[in-house]
Amino acid sequence: MDAEIEFIEKNNTWELTKLPRGQKIIGVKWVFKTKLKESGEVDKYKARLVAKGYKQEYGVDYKEVFAPVARHDTIRLVISLATQYSWPIYQLDVKFAFLHDELEE
Repeated sequence: MDAEIEFIEKNNTWELTKLPRGQKIIGVKWVFKTKLKESGEVDKYKARLVAKGYKQEYGVDYKEVFAPVARHDTIRLVISLATQYSWPIYQLDVKFAFLHDELEE
């Protein structure tokens, strides 16, 4: 939890402001996950602070939804092309990712 809060502060993810008149607060909650090694031993404990999105209302709190998810067909196609053209393939883990899009008025 400390690492998550530290990264949020370091990234200037939030800015404390006064709540505008007529607006409601969207709460947050902690989500905990235990990552295991292949042997079944605990590798690490993860904690994420997430917004309670189910409290939001379309058109009021947000205008569109974006979920960057790759389809298996797309992944297979890219790997196939990389193999055909001898392109190098790299894999990476993104520890923290933040998407920011302000609601247009």
